[in-house]
Parts: sequence; C-alpha cells; structure tokens
Amino acid sequence: MSDSAAAPDPAVQLDLRGTPCPLNFIRSKLALEKINPGAWLQVELDSGEPEQMVASGLREAGHRVESEPGEGGGVRLLIQRLG
Repeated sequence: MSDSAAAPDPAVQLDLRGTPCPLNFIRSKLALEKINPGAWLQVELDSGEPEQMVASGLREAGHRVESEPGEGGGVRLLIQRLG
C-alpha cells in the first residue's frame, strides 16, 4: 500500500490459508458481496497460486486489491468493494 493512503479498517476478515483454489476465490467473492460498497475485506491466503487467483479474479470483477506480507509466509489481501 502507498504511504499516502490510510490503512483501511476491514469490515470483514477471512483466514483462507490452506483453502484450495477455486474455493478461496468463491469464499472471498461471497464475503465481498455481503459488505457495503467502499468497505474493505481482509483475506489471509497462502502465497503463490491462491494469491494470484483471488487477486486477479477480484481485480477483473472491478474491485481494488492491495497485497502485503501475511503471517507464516502467507499473504494478506486488502480488497475494497467498488460498485
């Protein structure tokens, strides 16, 4: 995330580490649909394919996706619901 942006306060947090593709994408998308436009979703994922699949799929759906290192070698995605 850029230094000029305030850290988002996620409305919902999901821990999907160990969840296989495409189930992690589906769960992320369903959680995103339940929050208000403009709100943030935080998702903990395994790095590699899970990160790539979820991030690219949600970006293609028109949402903002930020990535940062997570715990235990994983990744944390911060997703803002747009539209």
